[in-house]
Amino acid sequence: MSESKGRVLLAYSGGLDTSCILAWLIEQGYEVYAFMADVGQEEDFEAARKKALSVGAKKFFLEDLKREFVTELIYPAVQANCIYENVYLLGTSLARPVIARGMMAIADREGCDFVSHGCTGKGNDQVRFELAFYGLKPDIKVIAPWRIPEFYNRFAGRQALLQFASEKQIPVQQTAAKPWSTDENLFHISYEAGILEDPNTTPPDDMWKLTASPENAPNTPERISIEFKRGLPVKVTVPVENKEYTDPVDVFLALNALARKHGIGRIDIVENRFIGVKSRGCYESPAATILRVAHMDIEGLTLDRNVRALRDQFVTVELGRILYNGHWFTPEREFVVSSIPASQRTVNGVVRLKLYKGNVVVEGRSSDEGLYDEKQSSMDELGGFEPTDTTGFIQIESIRIKKWAQSNIRKGQSGIEPKDVYGTRV
Repeated sequence: MSESKGRVLLAYSGGLDTSCILAWLIEQGYEVYAFMADVGQEEDFEAARKKALSVGAKKFFLEDLKREFVTELIYPAVQANCIYENVYLLGTSLARPVIARGMMAIADREGCDFVSHGCTGKGNDQVRFELAFYGLKPDIKVIAPWRIPEFYNRFAGRQALLQFASEKQIPVQQTAAKPWSTDENLFHISYEAGILEDPNTTPPDDMWKLTASPENAPNTPERISIEFKRGLPVKVTVPVENKEYTDPVDVFLALNALARKHGIGRIDIVENRFIGVKSRGCYESPAATILRVAHMDIEGLTLDRNVRALRDQFVTVELGRILYNGHWFTPEREFVVSSIPASQRTVNGVVRLKLYKGNVVVEGRSSDEGLYDEKQSSMDELGGFEPTDTTGFIQIESIRIKKWAQSNIRKGQSGIEPKDVYGTRV
């Protein structure tokens, strides 16, 4: 028997691709260990373990990373209102750092020479995983089969993988009835590829796994409240169940169950991948959608406007980009994330919400923070605000505007006549 090329820790999903990659790596002479992370996906982990070992893995490792996922990745993203291209809540991106860290801990402990994954050569995840690997262990060697000509020329399509699986007696689930790829975790599930590659193809109703369709959601709205401390959800109250949830994982699980029942969190988009390719993706982010609405609302009551503007212009955008592009284990991430606690110091209070047929409706909010003054805002009393003070404010603000208008008049470009956006008279 030939000498082993080394020990490989494979990020294993239990699906067709990674099962074939496991067998292929063994065929190439590597000793393969399989790694799975429990980040909240609905998965038969015992079946995956048996499958990996039956294919030929020497060992199988399952790490429960749900709590780390919520507290170290999801919660900072909630505090920063992270979003990519104003629509995607970054569910896949958020899970990659904790999976990579769990994987590298096993690789280091077990003396693995290599790590491997089943990410395609056109996607974002290959970048996210490998940059995370190098950020955690700079000298690690990575085997990316879908970028190795010997592999992708041999397995040019799904049929070639299925034939290889048959030859190696690898059990596979036939998915002809559901021709798309999915990635699931506690935060969301994504759907892409297959029939979804035509951006004008409407996803079939049975594709959506997590949420009820809004049309079939309950006809009676459900009301809940979420309490925030320093921008973090610390308690979810569900009156109809007479229950309160305070543990971070329980909070997320409870909100997921509520959002799923009421059809909340579906999107269908075309996004720009980091590598420059446009991609059509469908996502369900149930709890995340509720938390984003609630968090943004309580900030309106409690967060200083200049702090909020700076955070929105810089932290929100940059942290979203860092997450999407796989730059979590970098100095810029440390710098950006360090500013979040200061921005959230006053974000304390309770938001009351109505969940109804795909919608999250804010019905009220309260806080003991002193940034909102009901009397000062009132139209029925002065409340310490002197209307005459606004005269000077307007005069100062108008100085530059008057000068600009005077300049236009001298040039014969009065703004009185209607013009289009390019300044041409209409």
